[in-house]
Amino acid sequence: MIIDDFKEIERFTYSKNWLPDWEIVVQIYEKFPDSYSVLTPFAYTYLEELIRSTTSQYGTVAVDENGERIKKRCVNESLIKLAISENRDTPEYVKLLNSIKKKYYKPSSEFDKGDNRHSTLHGYMHPDSWTKESFEELIHDIATLSKYSRF
Repeated sequence: MIIDDFKEIERFTYSKNWLPDWEIVVQIYEKFPDSYSVLTPFAYTYLEELIRSTTSQYGTVAVDENGERIKKRCVNESLIKLAISENRDTPEYVKLLNSIKKKYYKPSSEFDKGDNRHSTLHGYMHPDSWTKESFEELIHDIATLSKYSRF
């Protein structure tokens, strides 16, 4: 049930930065169940930050092997690869990351109509193509990953 998934996300999220936003998401979704088209980009943004929280690029200034500041942080597939490589000691989390990678981090272009992170955040997919079911599945997947967060 999506309400249980929202509670799981709220349980593990960073209370100062993300909890107030998730509380608003829940309020909006409960009052306006068709709001998933507005909430989907937020959920994908959070998914990326949740994954980032399990890497060395979270909460610190990232530096390379020479001690030079990394100006561009990993995003999308690069972030997933970093999280997988840095979390090998948690095989169940790595398994979930691989599943998330296959499901949401598919390459896309302006011709792609896929419901995945790239199509959504790059504006290739119009919001009227998103479904309530795909939003609820995304929320469930975020909830499943939440216990691994390091906010």
